[in-house]
Amino acid sequence: MRGTRNNSGWRDDAAQLQRRRMLKVGSTGLLGGLSLPLLLQLQAEAALPVAAKAKACIFFMLEGGPSHIDMWDLKPEAPAEIRGPFKPISTCVPGTQISELLPLSAGIADKFTILRSHSHKDNAHQTGRHWVLTGYPPSFADGQAKGIPFNELYPSIGSIISRELGPRGAVPPYVEIPNGLGPGGPGFYGAKYGPFTIDNDPVQADFRVRDLDIPGQVSEERFARRQRLLQGVEQLGAGSEAAGRAEMLRSYYEKAVDLVTSPEARRAFDLQAEDHKVRERYGFTSIGQCALMARRLVQAGCRFIGIDHGSWDTHFDNFTSHEKTLVPPTDRALYALLSDLDEQGMLDETLVVMMGEMGRTPRINKDAGRDHWSQCQTVILAGGGIRRGAVVGASDETASYPTTQPYGIQDLLRTIFGLLGVDADRIYQTPVGRPVQIVNGGHRIEELLA
Repeated sequence: MRGTRNNSGWRDDAAQLQRRRMLKVGSTGLLGGLSLPLLLQLQAEAALPVAAKAKACIFFMLEGGPSHIDMWDLKPEAPAEIRGPFKPISTCVPGTQISELLPLSAGIADKFTILRSHSHKDNAHQTGRHWVLTGYPPSFADGQAKGIPFNELYPSIGSIISRELGPRGAVPPYVEIPNGLGPGGPGFYGAKYGPFTIDNDPVQADFRVRDLDIPGQVSEERFARRQRLLQGVEQLGAGSEAAGRAEMLRSYYEKAVDLVTSPEARRAFDLQAEDHKVRERYGFTSIGQCALMARRLVQAGCRFIGIDHGSWDTHFDNFTSHEKTLVPPTDRALYALLSDLDEQGMLDETLVVMMGEMGRTPRINKDAGRDHWSQCQTVILAGGGIRRGAVVGASDETASYPTTQPYGIQDLLRTIFGLLGVDADRIYQTPVGRPVQIVNGGHRIEELLA
């Protein structure tokens, strides 16, 4: 498919061709009994992607792979070596059941949708996360030829959203908390679209986002002089061999200056400003306080907040880990975040996604654990144009494979981008001149949409 180039990249001409075909058919009288209003409706539907519903996305990456069969897709009739010890419970949505480990989420199941037929073919952690976060399997000949690691070449979902939508407040458009999401990042987009990684856990009593204040010994006047001096040095170096490197460093510096000089940004990162009861509602856990921070960042204008939470790689003692340490704080964080967003009138404009890079094997191993299993996985989605209270897709009697239409990573990303108003067909050129589409393939998951 050929494309037409504009100032910001390449755009697929498929929609334009479809519109031209419809106009041609209408002009030759082949539409028969179709009325003009219906023709106009069909033309509009062919021309427009799904309307943007969300202004921001909060993305929980449950690193290591949560057990779908123990949380969201239980199989109580399966043999003991598959079903595990947990029982299903009813939710507030008639006919929908989830695990007894998720009682709080069960009470708000009418606020989110369960996608039970997500599937892909990468059972490794780092490469699987790379695929989920970028939409591309980690094999890129141009990058390998240049000696660029695969996880530094493709832009991640956060960087894509940052580039396509831009900032809308004092905070950076793309934030990761408490750590980086791993594979992914700005890739060939460059540092300008990289994440602001907090690199500190907000559950810690001494939590503080570093570098948000001008050092005490530096006055505002002195700080302004330093900025002017730096600008002068950059002008002297323009056109030199080091200019490219300087440009990258300047993008980091500009981000830092924006944060340091913005009272709004400092307030957004200040969890101590929240009422203690609100913090308690989210839970004094890493994922709970990260979820609360994410809500504050959305309010301040952040576009994409990636929450890294692990470790769900339960090859050993899967059931104790899920029951005692992993699921309860996750259940509370999801319940508090969706309830809070809804109460504040923010949920319909905030897309929330919770998933891992894979699920877990249906068959329990000899160490009472579950191993890697990407062929069937559950994804939780809420807000931002997602249906409420639905279950999309189904798996077989052992939660091994989808029995309905399987949806892959490209399908999920295309849906997320569409809800945020990002054109998933846009193409950008890499530094070596290779065209890379934002999402290569896939189809929007219509069943998820409100």
